[in-house]
Amino acid sequence: MSRRRNYSPDTIAVMERFFAALDVCLAHKLIKNLTRFCADYSIDKRHFYVQRKDLGRGFFEVGWLLPLIRDCGVSSEWLLTGKGAMFVQYPTCPTSR
Repeated sequence: MSRRRNYSPDTIAVMERFFAALDVCLAHKLIKNLTRFCADYSIDKRHFYVQRKDLGRGFFEVGWLLPLIRDCGVSSEWLLTGKGAMFVQYPTCPTSR
C-alpha cells in the first residue's frame, strides 16, 4: 500500500475533477464501466479504487487523465485548471448531442 502524500490543493482539485468527469462519462455511457476502463488503459484497479476513496493516497498518475481527454472529449484545460467547459465539442461528447 502506498503511503499518504501531502498533495497540494491544486493536485487534489485535479483529482476531484478527474473523478467528477469520469462519473459524467459513465453516466453518458462514454465509458462502459470502471473495471473495463481500468483494464483498457492499464490502470491498476486496486490503486484506482483506493485513490478514489482517499485522495491523499499516492497512487494517482497523470496518465489517468489521458483517456478522458483523448477518447471521451473531456477538456484538458478544465481538468487541469477548472476553467471552461468540462467537455470540448467532439461528436462523441454528451454536451454536443
